[in-house]
Amino acid sequence: MEYKKLGRSGLYVSRLVLGTMNFGSSISEKQALEIMDAAVDAGINCFDTANNYGKTVKKEGVSEEIVGKWISNHNKRDKVILSTKVYEPMGTLGANDKPGLSAYKIRNHFKDSLKRLQTDYIDIYYMHHIDKTYPWDEVFPVFQNMIANGSIIYLASSNFAGWNIADVQAEAKKRNMFGLICEQHKYNLMNRLPELEVLPSAGNHGLGVMAWSPLNGGKLSRNYKFADMDDLLIRNQLTDFKNLCYDLGEKEDTVALAWLLHNPYISAPIIGPRSAEQIYDAAKALELKLSEDTLSRLNEIFPGPGGEAPEAYAW
Repeated sequence: MEYKKLGRSGLYVSRLVLGTMNFGSSISEKQALEIMDAAVDAGINCFDTANNYGKTVKKEGVSEEIVGKWISNHNKRDKVILSTKVYEPMGTLGANDKPGLSAYKIRNHFKDSLKRLQTDYIDIYYMHHIDKTYPWDEVFPVFQNMIANGSIIYLASSNFAGWNIADVQAEAKKRNMFGLICEQHKYNLMNRLPELEVLPSAGNHGLGVMAWSPLNGGKLSRNYKFADMDDLLIRNQLTDFKNLCYDLGEKEDTVALAWLLHNPYISAPIIGPRSAEQIYDAAKALELKLSEDTLSRLNEIFPGPGGEAPEAYAW
C-alpha cells in the first residue's frame, strides 16, 4: 500500500480508502466485517462512512453500527482513520431533522454517530453537502467547539463547489482555524467536470481530494454489461475503453483507478468492495503506471472539460 499526505495537513492516508455505503443494505454484516479485516490487512488505514449509510426501511445508521462493532470487537480504533458525515435527515429530531447543517442538528447527529461507531472521537468529520440556508456564524462555532474538546480532529467537505471551498477556508481563517482538510467529490473518467473548478480550488486552498464513485456506479468495472445500453455514445465509449484495457492486458476497474491515482490532486479514490477479494483487485491499480500514450487515449475516449477554468473556455 502507498500513503499520501492529505492536503496541507500532516495526516497520511492510504491511496485507497474503504467506503462503507452498502454495509447493512446490499452487503451483510458478516461480509462487511470480513471486508474490513481484509482492508486493514491490505494496508488501508482510512474507513469512510456516513450517518445515513446502510439505511433500511426500519433502521437508521446501520453502516456506522457495523463499523462500530468491528472497531469494538477488534480493539482497532487506533488502526484506522475514521470519517463520517452529517447533513441528511435521520428521523430523530422531528421538525428539525430536515436536510441541512443547523447547529442543533449537527450537535445531536454527532452524538448519535459516536454511539453507533462506539468511539469518543472522529478523525475526519464531513459536511455531506453544502447548505446555503444557514450562515457560517451558526455552523462554525459548533465545529470549533468539537475540535477544541477533541471530539473531531479535522473538518472536511463533500459535494462542495469550488467557490464553497474558498468561502469556508476564508471563514476558517477569520476564526484562526485550520479549515477543511479534504473535499470528497464525485470524480471518474466519465465525470470530469470537477477538473474545471473543484480540483484546482481544493489544491489552491490546501485540501486533499477523495474521489467517490471512482468506477461511476460500476460502469467502469470489468463486469459491467453495457451491450443493451440505450445511450449509443456511452456504449461506444465503454466499448473503446474495454478494447483499450484488453490491449493493455489490464482489467477496466484497474485502469480506471490507476487513472485517478495518476492525478496529483487526488489523495485517494474511495472504493466500495463487495468482497475481500475485490480489495486485493483494487490494490493492483497502485502498481499500474499509465503511459502518456495511454493517458492520451483515455482523454480521447472520455474527453474532459479542456483543463481548468477559465482557460478551458475563455481563450
